[in-house]
Amino acid sequence: MLDPADKRRMLTRLKRIEGQVAAVRRMVDEDSYCVDVLVQIAAARGALGKAGTVLLGAHVEHCVRDAFERGDAEERQAKVDELMDVFARYAGVAR
Repeated sequence: MLDPADKRRMLTRLKRIEGQVAAVRRMVDEDSYCVDVLVQIAAARGALGKAGTVLLGAHVEHCVRDAFERGDAEERQAKVDELMDVFARYAGVAR
């Protein structure tokens, strides 16, 4: 999956996202201006999307590449199907 350095960076990124979500919760609790809350939600969504992109890249570089280098035809097809499902989820379309 992730090498130790990438894992540390991912965990740091996720902790930052947790902080953003906690800030959104506080803003709602404190009746902050709606647009300010929406801006923070957009920032958190963007950060989460970036984390997903980083993880997807690592998956392709490690797991998928390994399946194509070492796996049989069935394993390769399983990885292609898995990626298509992930891409469909990112695009928000049913497969």
